[in-house]
Amino acid sequence: MTCSKLLSLMAISIGMSFGTRLSAQVQTDVPAIVTGAKPVAVERVRIHGAALEGNLEGDAVDRDVFVFLPPSYAKEKARRYPVVYALHGYSIGAEQWTHEIHVPQTLEGAFALGVKEMIVVLPDSKTLHNGSMYSSSVTTGDFENFIAHDVVAYVDAHYRTIATRQSRGLVGHSMGGYGATRIGLKHADVFGSLYIMSPCCLSPRPANPDVEKALEAVKTPADSAKLSFFPRAQLATAAAWSPNPKKPPLYLDLPTKDGEPQPDVLAKWAANAPLAFIDQYIGGLRRYHGIAIDVGDQDGLRADAAMLHEALDKYAIANTFEVYAGTHTSKVADRFQNHVLTFFSQSLRFEARSR
Repeated sequence: MTCSKLLSLMAISIGMSFGTRLSAQVQTDVPAIVTGAKPVAVERVRIHGAALEGNLEGDAVDRDVFVFLPPSYAKEKARRYPVVYALHGYSIGAEQWTHEIHVPQTLEGAFALGVKEMIVVLPDSKTLHNGSMYSSSVTTGDFENFIAHDVVAYVDAHYRTIATRQSRGLVGHSMGGYGATRIGLKHADVFGSLYIMSPCCLSPRPANPDVEKALEAVKTPADSAKLSFFPRAQLATAAAWSPNPKKPPLYLDLPTKDGEPQPDVLAKWAANAPLAFIDQYIGGLRRYHGIAIDVGDQDGLRADAAMLHEALDKYAIANTFEVYAGTHTSKVADRFQNHVLTFFSQSLRFEARSR
């Protein structure tokens, strides 16, 4: 098998893991409603992203964010709460993410089953090409710092939070799992616990000339909406990882040109792969009180998730890794209620320390 054909197959495999997610969004198992569960309040707010200002794509700077307040929040006026920030995957935004993890039902169920009460925040990071990759780019805006700084600062200013890193958790699924990994590695000063669900894009990604042929006809941002899933995801990745302010109207470089791999662009993509840069952030990772990783046994992303676990183990960084029976999306709501929230109930600090 030629090198180019091998790279193409690897890229297709990565794309299939995204495609499975897209096609299976409505096939997520939903936990049963817990009798007697108390209601969770939902607030939809709009947060200004200073980190997103001036982005070349024209993506919204003011972003929708869903804030879920626990049952006791309205009555116990002096009580403060830890916060979990939950990142959505590629091709969806925060509103569809609420349906995938079936909040507030799964939150209400978790609290009724004994999980300690916390605030849960779902920020929107959908872009022109359907996903920010939670990365820092002049083309899309700095979504990494939008999450780590703008959203966190707003929530701390407007809600009764315990505003310390030990009381902040970060979780994400698929592209959101990549985001939780990337942001978690770089911002251990902000978050105290991480839960990484079926993360994509952990390894350096190769060029895929077959997919990128479809991109040759893309001349305007409106053309992006006409693309099929894989080419559009490729555009989103290029906008995030290989921006080019000198190439309007898309302001990005692709990893192939005229069918040939572009080493300089591929190097930029590799530089955004957590398994390639994790060694630079070991000191920060040692600060986390808890790190958990999970992935389905039928998920194409299983191998990379295992490699992330092995990288943490290599440095003796405490973490848990679970391979459960399921596909990329089949257990997302169940995992969120019965595993993710339980993890944060055990790993976050729930009492504000006096100063």
